[in-house]
Amino acid sequence: MTTIGFVGLGAMGGPIAGRLLASGNQVYAWNRTAAKAAPLVERGAVWRETPRQIAEAAEVIFSMVADDAALEAITSGPEGILAGLAPGKVYLDMSTVSPQASRELGERVRSLDADMLDAPVSGSIGAAEDGSLTIMVGGDRPAFERVEPLLRELGHTVVHVGANGQALVLKLAINLSVGAQMLAFSEGVLLAERGGIDRALAVKVMADSSIGSPMLRARAPLVLDLPEEAWFDVQLMQKDIRLALQTARTLGVPLPSGALTDTLLTSASELGYARRDIAALVKVLAQTPAR
Repeated sequence: MTTIGFVGLGAMGGPIAGRLLASGNQVYAWNRTAAKAAPLVERGAVWRETPRQIAEAAEVIFSMVADDAALEAITSGPEGILAGLAPGKVYLDMSTVSPQASRELGERVRSLDADMLDAPVSGSIGAAEDGSLTIMVGGDRPAFERVEPLLRELGHTVVHVGANGQALVLKLAINLSVGAQMLAFSEGVLLAERGGIDRALAVKVMADSSIGSPMLRARAPLVLDLPEEAWFDVQLMQKDIRLALQTARTLGVPLPSGALTDTLLTSASELGYARRDIAALVKVLAQTPAR
């Protein structure tokens, strides 16, 4: 049994913390909205009042929050994670944030004689629940090897990528493709439909064809019936696309598909789809004038 702290129990963090708890570990939990921790507490997790108390109680600390600002909020200040870290502890951040923010945080953690790993994940809520995530890890390899057994409880693919920040570059590369694929798929569905082909038939044939990646096949039903609860919402997708564009500028890499995806995601938010799944792109295109 490992004593684990988990900060950030949202759509992905909650199921991940649940798997760590179900594997027999002691889990201490904190979330900005305390009600989201209630299901875990009912199963045996222990609530703590601040991120600092989480770091003080646990050997290994996980966090998963929305963006750079949220990561700064949970790590800094007298009640932040860093205030509770002690030498020898390992802190894993699973958030999708900027590589630069993660590298800077890693330096602050190392100054406390603790270890920090960035460990962003790829996969849906279902993958978080059943332990089939893809987990990319950046940071010192000895620290990675210490926590690798825990990560193997969460993902079928667990890969050490390199130094702090590099796992996030790879995660942004993946999400860049997710957004561009979803946009291209939506364009094709709308083209077929306006050419007189039944939308359900077009979606099935396209998803079953050579373009049908696992991501597209999983999301195809959502194009036909957009759920109220998003798997991956427009707002978070745009945050990741913009992080990819920002990173690409520093590396001198052109991202034309990323720039176009960003434009359509802006339109999606303006049309009221910010908190809906990215499968809403087909609805956005249907309301976009042809050029």
